[in-house]
Amino acid sequence: MSQFQIHTIESAPEASKNALEAVKNANGFIPNLIGVLANSPVALETYRTVGAINGRNSLTPEEREVVQITAAVVNGCGFCVAGHSKIALKLLKMPQETVNAIRATARIDADNKLDTLARFTMTVIVQKAKLSPAQLAEFFAAGYNRQNAIDVILGVSLATLCNYVNNIAETPINPELQDFA
Repeated sequence: MSQFQIHTIESAPEASKNALEAVKNANGFIPNLIGVLANSPVALETYRTVGAINGRNSLTPEEREVVQITAAVVNGCGFCVAGHSKIALKLLKMPQETVNAIRATARIDADNKLDTLARFTMTVIVQKAKLSPAQLAEFFAAGYNRQNAIDVILGVSLATLCNYVNNIAETPINPELQDFA
């Protein structure tokens, strides 16, 4: 049971209704996160705006999902782990072993670059982006650049909004995402 109302199109504040309709049309359902965010039309707008911006950052779609899943795991957000695992596996066709490794914060043996990205993302979160020159050098040595580093922080900021909202609300995972929980 959520600690916050999970809005439907009918119950949402007027300023959230159009966003909920757009999400339902795009996904076929309204993820409970979106229903919770609808309690704050500005937070919902922020999520959608920053999400769209994050979707065109310098990281590949697979790399963006590594950041999102890693952040969700570190932040203890099962809802976002499930949602982003579904995106990674079904939409992006990432290997199950890779997604399992990210979810377990284990080494991604099959892809050193993605492994470096996952470890960098964890370090950014845990150390609040106060990285040593050696930590940055390791990230750059894997083939990433300064823009990518900042775009990881962009992804972490988006994840933080979603993860924290889900954590405070105790958002239940939608049936459509249960197989990925």
